[in-house]
Amino acid sequence: MFDRILVVCIGNICRSPVAEAMLRQALPGKRLSSAGLGALVGQGVDPTAREFAEADGLDVSAHAARQLNREILAGVDLVLVMSDSQRRAVGEISPEALGKTMTLGKWLDGGNGQDIPDPYRKSREAFEHVHELLKEATEAWAARL
Repeated sequence: MFDRILVVCIGNICRSPVAEAMLRQALPGKRLSSAGLGALVGQGVDPTAREFAEADGLDVSAHAARQLNREILAGVDLVLVMSDSQRRAVGEISPEALGKTMTLGKWLDGGNGQDIPDPYRKSREAFEHVHELLKEATEAWAARL
């Protein structure tokens, strides 16, 4: 049902590429990708995010950030964003994509849902906290997909 999954954040260098790699590992056979609402196009994964990803055995070395657009949204079955405001932003790009757009943190906090904050240009501890949230969130989604 959800074979083509897109993970979205702002810059496409911290949260979404790491969550994409986590889901790819947990959901073999699914087609995963990521993009950014304000992508730092062409950039690789942020060094601190990459360090935490690699420590968990994830390969994010080939990632290059890309800008989200209508065509990308049209080609996927499920869009996972980091916050409700990002969900609304996806709807502004493509109103028809809104129905297939949900927050990555939907199942966190006992099912009440939780935004996954942006660690960009923040402390190492912020990156570590976000990495743990991404792990919890992607595990919860993988169990439901």
